Amino acid sequence: MTSKDTQATTPIVLLRSDGEVDEDTMTYARTKIDAVVDRPGLPPVTGEVRITRAAAHHADRPWSATAALHVGRREVVVFAEEATGREVVDQLQARLRRQTDKAAHAGHHGHHTSAPPWRGGNQIQRPAEGSGRAADAHPATTTGSGSSGWIVGSGQ
Repeated sequence: MTSKDTQATTPIVLLRSDGEVDEDTMTYARTKIDAVVDRPGLPPVTGEVRITRAAAHHADRPWSATAALHVGRREVVVFAEEATGREVVDQLQARLRRQTDKAAHAGHHGHHTSAPPWRGGNQIQRPAEGSGRAADAHPATTTGSGSSGWIVGSGQ
């Protein structure tokens, strides 16, 4: 195969090969990549995956794979190198799954710190009307004889 060989895994992710990449490896890669990007709940995924086999036969890891994908509005770039085509595809799939999960869940409310109280965060629950307690539980605004030196009044 040459560098001009391209195949679409899904309508939005392109799979390319460089060097002598056999058709079995490309089919295996297409299956694994589709399994990662076609999961329910994942935002739209676009981009390109490139599988390369080095011409130098003496290289320890002649197989490499690079994926540059857009998951929603986030960019995911993954690189893998291995000794065989199947190993590089398996490693690429594991890294892609982990990175696309991170990209898909980034920005959810569980990852942010809350705003300070003066900006509306961590509001104290107020007792309901008629519960016998003051409407505002802050010590500076409580009334009564046990106000511990706080000045409470009409502002005169």
